[in-house]
Amino acid sequence: MTGSTGTPVTSAAATEAVSDPWRVLSNVLHATYRTGSMAAGGEFVTAVIGAAEEAGHHPDIDIRYPTVHLALSTHSAHRLTEADVALANRIAEIAVEHGLTPHEKHPPAVFELAIDALDIARIAPFWRAVLGYDEEPEHTSVDLSDPEGRLPGIYFQQMDEPRPQRSRMHVDLWVPHDVVHQRLQAALAADGQLLTDEFAPEWWVLADPEGNEVCLCTWQQRED
Repeated sequence: MTGSTGTPVTSAAATEAVSDPWRVLSNVLHATYRTGSMAAGGEFVTAVIGAAEEAGHHPDIDIRYPTVHLALSTHSAHRLTEADVALANRIAEIAVEHGLTPHEKHPPAVFELAIDALDIARIAPFWRAVLGYDEEPEHTSVDLSDPEGRLPGIYFQQMDEPRPQRSRMHVDLWVPHDVVHQRLQAALAADGQLLTDEFAPEWWVLADPEGNEVCLCTWQQRED
């Protein structure tokens, strides 16, 4: 989602201007195409990269068997711009040229995590530390985001009074085995608490200052 900054467009305007199957989700344009094979997907992606280089604007691309998912926004502007719309429509043309069809059975979707909190300023550093996220500008849809763009964004919602019941939110986060201890210590330093290491090194159970839980998981000591 990098590239030159164009004229900003609203989500409504982008929706009207883009071709199928592009959809606006959380201030980002998304599209998923069925390719039928990895080779066909590679050829399509190669053509998309060529168009992106010509435009000086680049999508995020996820190629799998048998689909390709693309996402577009102008990261420098933290919003959609005319550059996104133009490239989305060019990619739609390329898809037609390659005989690809939208993945109608599974349209694009975005997963974000909402955390209700009484003291957002207190718990936000814990979640930033344990996930290794970056802070986002106030006008974006999330408060914290994965710098690699792969994991879900997080936003915090203000609560007016405590909940008497235990929070039912739970997150499993898989991390490389050689960084888990660093992540664990960063989370504890951010006012987190270790609930149990009984299952380590498969997973550690942590909680933020208000009891919302996350498991840090690795491949270690797991059966194939």
